[in-house]
Amino acid sequence: MTPKSDDTTVRAVNAMTARWARAAVGERGTVLAAAGVWPLLALLATPAAGPARAELSTALGTAPEHAMDEARALLATLDAMDGTAAAAGVWAARSVALRPEWRARLPEGALGELTGDAAADRAALDAWARRGTDGMIERLPVAVGPGTLLVLASALLLRTTWETPFAERPVRPAEGPWAGRTLTELYRRTEDDAGLRVHTTPDGPLTDARVAGTGGLDVHLLLGPERLPGGTVLAHGVAALGGAYPVAPGAEGNGPGLALSSVPSPHGRPLTELSTARWTVDADHDLLRWPEVFGLGVAVRASAGHFPGIATRSLAVSAARQTATATFGPLGFRAAAVTAIGMRAAGMVQPPPLRSRLVTARFTRPFGFLAVHRASGLVPVAGWVTDPDPYPAV
Repeated sequence: MTPKSDDTTVRAVNAMTARWARAAVGERGTVLAAAGVWPLLALLATPAAGPARAELSTALGTAPEHAMDEARALLATLDAMDGTAAAAGVWAARSVALRPEWRARLPEGALGELTGDAAADRAALDAWARRGTDGMIERLPVAVGPGTLLVLASALLLRTTWETPFAERPVRPAEGPWAGRTLTELYRRTEDDAGLRVHTTPDGPLTDARVAGTGGLDVHLLLGPERLPGGTVLAHGVAALGGAYPVAPGAEGNGPGLALSSVPSPHGRPLTELSTARWTVDADHDLLRWPEVFGLGVAVRASAGHFPGIATRSLAVSAARQTATATFGPLGFRAAAVTAIGMRAAGMVQPPPLRSRLVTARFTRPFGFLAVHRASGLVPVAGWVTDPDPYPAV
């Protein structure tokens, strides 16, 4: 039986989420899932050697000899959570003789084959990504070609329905970056303020509105002081989950986006009104941009092999990417991420990779979000919202 993931792994994944957010989140909206990256890096750390092993161990925050077992436990824990599904896949070329001890420690049922037919392999891996995300993500985020010897991938899917749904209405902010736009506002009024808190961080107060799902998932909406970078907001949000900062109830009104007033009421009990924008964020991440976060700085060097515990052939990492999406609507939240790492032969000079031109076209200003597993505190998905949904024209 696969062991249950423990608190140490949860802390390690959340720490990677915070580091990634600080490094990657800028002025544009994005979504990221460290819970999809961590187990793949762990599958590489145990069979790695030399500087690559040390670098991966530091990024993971765990001992490399235990990393594969912890990866299997984390994937099993994610898949068992209410509202969450997780899967891993490993595909090897026919020319690669995998070490029996590495094969034996892979997640059950994960191992598949690369046939060498690039079109057929591409179709099979894309179909796997669609199955693992219920169609939310169409393609595996790394290319598969004749030089691809090994692919490791994870698929993550989160879905929850709000305990208290929101209503919708048009809103036109009078100030801030969304001023002048007609947006779709989600709002609700309740007698329960238990989900509204203000954390005192080194960079100022952080408003945290917890939106409870009917299963085991909640979504925390985070609003920091104006001009505080999104990555810092998310990192403080992760730290706040672990009790790092003093906290005050949001009913005191002393946080960003909060205000106190009085309204007529037949019962006189305190009320809380939460309003936010409806939104969808999508992102494609090249994980090799942040070697300090993911520990792949040495592993990509093709002049020598770094993973003698995987196969008899010398291997190096050729690509590491994640595609993710998240939607917050009136009835619930859903998110998906597919992460993939491609590997090639090492010990030879590789041509430079091909590049493609990419064109990318009251929380009433950019804010962060964390999807949180309520029982464990694990953050499978985090993101930054800068472009909410417009109100549909009649």
